[in-house]
Amino acid sequence: GHALKYVQLYFEVQRGMSTYVPPHSAVLRAHLINFCSTTGHFHFYAVCTMGRGEGKGGIQAGGQSVGKATTDPGFWADGKRPADGLPQEELPFKLKDLKDAIPKHCFERSTLRSFGFVAWDVAIVSLLFYSTLFFNHEAVPDWAAYVLWPMYWWWQGAFCTGIWVIAHECGHRAFSDHIWLGDIVGLVLHSALLVPYHPWRISHAKHHKNTNSMDDDEVFVPYTLSEYGGMVPNPADECPGPVACALRITQILKMLTFGWPAYLAMHVTGKRYPQRTSHFEPSSPIFTTKDFMDVVISDIVLLAVVSGLGLIGWTHGFVWLTKVYVIPYLFVNMWLVMYTDLQHTDTRLPHYRGAAMEWMKGALCTMDRNYGIFNEIHHHIGDTHVCHHLFSYMPHYHAEEASEAIKPVLGQYYLVDNKQPGILGIAAALYETASQCRYVDDVGEVLWWKRSVPKKTE
Repeated sequence: GHALKYVQLYFEVQRGMSTYVPPHSAVLRAHLINFCSTTGHFHFYAVCTMGRGEGKGGIQAGGQSVGKATTDPGFWADGKRPADGLPQEELPFKLKDLKDAIPKHCFERSTLRSFGFVAWDVAIVSLLFYSTLFFNHEAVPDWAAYVLWPMYWWWQGAFCTGIWVIAHECGHRAFSDHIWLGDIVGLVLHSALLVPYHPWRISHAKHHKNTNSMDDDEVFVPYTLSEYGGMVPNPADECPGPVACALRITQILKMLTFGWPAYLAMHVTGKRYPQRTSHFEPSSPIFTTKDFMDVVISDIVLLAVVSGLGLIGWTHGFVWLTKVYVIPYLFVNMWLVMYTDLQHTDTRLPHYRGAAMEWMKGALCTMDRNYGIFNEIHHHIGDTHVCHHLFSYMPHYHAEEASEAIKPVLGQYYLVDNKQPGILGIAAALYETASQCRYVDDVGEVLWWKRSVPKKTE
């Protein structure tokens, strides 16, 4: 009955038959779309949205595109908003509108359910580790090891990343209603993956408060023109095709391999502080005096894990330790850097400086991407990240439902990449961002990426 009332009201508003104007028409459209999709009355939806704007793919909500952001293959990032970049008009909705569109149960945390995901991931990781005991079995051909070990490294790294994501959820207080319990779980899981849980939790919270802020974001803050020493051409843009491709791939591999430890140890790509910055030092400018004990506790637990790994390597051999732990750990690092980079780095996502920065505008500077089967393995950290930045305290197992609920309200302010699902599409996105997203201007408040000016066009 309520849904039919919304449909009737929608028609009356559109035809000028009603003097009632909803405070946020996007909310009315959300109810309409929800009614049409759940009851099968798609003819209502078709009539109501007929001829109302052009979309970029996906469903149309009253002229607003709820769908896929695309980039012209010939596009060259020049510091201007691309045609399908994040709109910069005043937001037609408020956070409350988005929250009201989400079913209330999506905000409920279940300790038991959260532990179920921990148990599942740990069980798979344990089984993968156990399988390595048979790689050198006499019944297994010698050549098989050259296939089995790389498969183990890839999948063990992938499922360990799932464990990392659950610890990430602990840091957001989404694991359990008992914060202390979530912190214990997060400390154990992250430390096992050589992550300083509390220091990362603190800096990551600042990232969520200042997403894509040139002044205060804590990760992947773009270099400016002056930091590059002028409008220097990107070397890869000056090389012939195959060489340019190889150079870009090298740059990407360097970032994926060394980016995470460099960020933790030296805050590389993070906010530019005037003094040495590290996630391992309580005196680091990332932290306040109240964070001192949390940093120390994390360091002590991390030191215990490293010492334990050293002892295992000493007794079982460091080559064996490298194969069963270190290489999968490097794949975990790869996934973390890849996710963080692709979630907020794209030519269609701006950065803000000074008065232009607002929390909600920054939170919407997020690109959802389809990682194929890894959406499930990594608990939807990549394909529901827009929702996560708006409601970071929401458990991951409700994120898909919540994302679908807010898409009609967000309209064209929701961006999802158009690349094909899975690794190939993600690889294409990485290559595109590495090519296009190089630096931003030193001045201005709303900043869009620049690629460079090739020598041949100077």
